[in-house]
Amino acid sequence: MKKPRAKDEYDFARARRGAVVPVPAGKTRITIRIDTEILDWFRKQVNAAGGGNYQTLINEALGRHIDQKEKTLEDTLRRVIREELQRAKRGAR
Repeated sequence: MKKPRAKDEYDFARARRGAVVPVPAGKTRITIRIDTEILDWFRKQVNAAGGGNYQTLINEALGRHIDQKEKTLEDTLRRVIREELQRAKRGAR
């Protein structure tokens, strides 16, 4: 007995190639290679939090990294001075 092929059982005449789930606006689907240790760390963070999406965590981490890189030296110095002044005030009490 001949085993039926998929095209014998299903009609793919109206099928379309591509992702099953559409990409939301403002997002871009990519393929990226990440070190296994890095990916494992993000997955562990999601598991420790009780669920979520490791891709979202990676996206947030990259966003924070970019924000830090875009800050100027002046911004960093002002932040450090504010923090030190607050510590000094607390120490003077």
